[in-house]
Amino acid sequence: MNKRTYLSDLTALREFCDSYTLPSSRNRPPLIGVSANLEEEISTVHNDYTNSIIAGGGIPVILPVHTELAVLEEMFSSLDGLLLTGGGDINPLFYQEEPLPGLGNLSALRDQYDLMLLKMAYDRQIPVFGICRGHQVINVFFGGTLYQDIYSQITSSLLKHRQAVEGNQGAHYIEVAPDSKLKEILGQEKILVNTFHHESNKDIAPGFRVSASSSDGIQEALEPISDIGPQILSVQWHPERMAVANNRTMIGLFKYFIGQAQLYKHCKQLHTHIYTIDSHVDTPLFFTENFSIAERESGTKVSLPKMQEGLLDCIFMAAYLKQGERDEESLRQATERAVAIINQIKQQIEANQEWVGLATCPEDLYYLKKNGKKTFFIGIENGYALGRNIRNIARFQKMGVSYMTLCHNGNNGICDSAKGEPEHNGLSKFGQKVVQEMNRTGIMVDISHASEKTFYDVIRISRAPVIASHSSARALCDHPRNLDDDQLRAIASVKGVVQVCLYEGFLSQSHRPTLKDVIQHIDYIVNLIGDDYVGIGSDFDGGGGIEGCNGSNQMVNITRELLRIGYSFESIKKIWGGNLLRVMQAVQDYAAKKRR
Repeated sequence: MNKRTYLSDLTALREFCDSYTLPSSRNRPPLIGVSANLEEEISTVHNDYTNSIIAGGGIPVILPVHTELAVLEEMFSSLDGLLLTGGGDINPLFYQEEPLPGLGNLSALRDQYDLMLLKMAYDRQIPVFGICRGHQVINVFFGGTLYQDIYSQITSSLLKHRQAVEGNQGAHYIEVAPDSKLKEILGQEKILVNTFHHESNKDIAPGFRVSASSSDGIQEALEPISDIGPQILSVQWHPERMAVANNRTMIGLFKYFIGQAQLYKHCKQLHTHIYTIDSHVDTPLFFTENFSIAERESGTKVSLPKMQEGLLDCIFMAAYLKQGERDEESLRQATERAVAIINQIKQQIEANQEWVGLATCPEDLYYLKKNGKKTFFIGIENGYALGRNIRNIARFQKMGVSYMTLCHNGNNGICDSAKGEPEHNGLSKFGQKVVQEMNRTGIMVDISHASEKTFYDVIRISRAPVIASHSSARALCDHPRNLDDDQLRAIASVKGVVQVCLYEGFLSQSHRPTLKDVIQHIDYIVNLIGDDYVGIGSDFDGGGGIEGCNGSNQMVNITRELLRIGYSFESIKKIWGGNLLRVMQAVQDYAAKKRR
């Protein structure tokens, strides 16, 4: 890095500051939070860290050492990446071990601070780069253990891991795993690194792998086994000290990290300008007297804090009804149960109206987002809720219901389900009237869970576009709940939308699906019928959730992967909510026209 001559003339200094030109908003460097060390109650960061971030294309922001949760939360709202720096030892109690004589100095405040920073970054899927102590913090946080002192705990011969030569010089070589992300970044399988530690990773955290080691077996780098989800990279050496000496390999590490932070920043910017909608969650299944959707860890994959972390604007809360008997009493109870669940959803909104509002049309969502609030729409999953009374459709519409899934796992009085033997050969006569009444009242008809014959009956009878609130492509996963190519084309022909589901069984039957499979389903449908007819319906809290996207806080990863494979802003805008909002508006416009 170039040495700079510093000005001592005030006029020249002002002229230098005035020479700054604004970059485009898209190309503004990402903000990287830098964890600080604690020395005599002073938060300190070596300039090598901040200079390396600048050299990599980022803007460093030093995070003072404290544990005020509200302050840290607010700080993280602006960050695009987190650098965990070096420092003292980590309390072994965090990995269920007693302290040994070789353990060095500890700081309870620094430990809690670092672990809190990492949790907040992980909750938001923000890229993380750990260096030395930061490398060890990552391993401990995710369930690994440490050697408290390698020289007293490892009996085999060791290299000298606290070098005598200057810190910007390498002291020993490491071998990089040939199939690792680190090898992809560095382009080398053997590199010279510096070394300043006596603690080291021992048992590697679940979900991680060693990506580099020294000749004495010390684990020198760590990365997630999977390449989806949050971007985490950690190394035992100090690349920042070598980077400031113009070591291109070490500068490359920082450039990679900053590149991941830039991608995350792009996701944040994009989410600011679009409406992100998850069209199906079953979270009301968990509503009890003491449940609060405002509590992050309420035992559910969906909560208001998780929506905030995942940059998700809106969810459709499904009032789910298990298919039961169809005698008069059972049908009456089904209707009452649907009403009760809808009221529970409204109670959650009422109790948290500072942060969320109920929407019944696209304009409500636009208003709520503009005012900094999340949005809940209401859907009914299973037309069993109607009983035999078609007037319940208008009743539910007045209660705020925006769509109704005609059936669930089993036939009802409306139609045949994708599960079980046919009873009505598609829609029943009552079911035909239900579709027409839903059109008249402006409730979207949802054909997820419906049989193939029911599907085509709906396509033929409905005068407004229809939706599949949580279904995927049968060509990629041969499950009767998914839609084959002809059905997908039929949805497009009526200008409807298919919301790709995150339920494992609907994504793959040959392997454990991940976020990559979700992206493949989206991409397949886009290639088949275009980007105007696909969206996202997670089925969280009803069985949905896969590696890489297992809660509302991880929904931003879908955007990251779509950007990574080249999807445009306009396409992502449609997929994340534009298509579903278009259908909703068309359905409501049709109903308004019928009323005139």
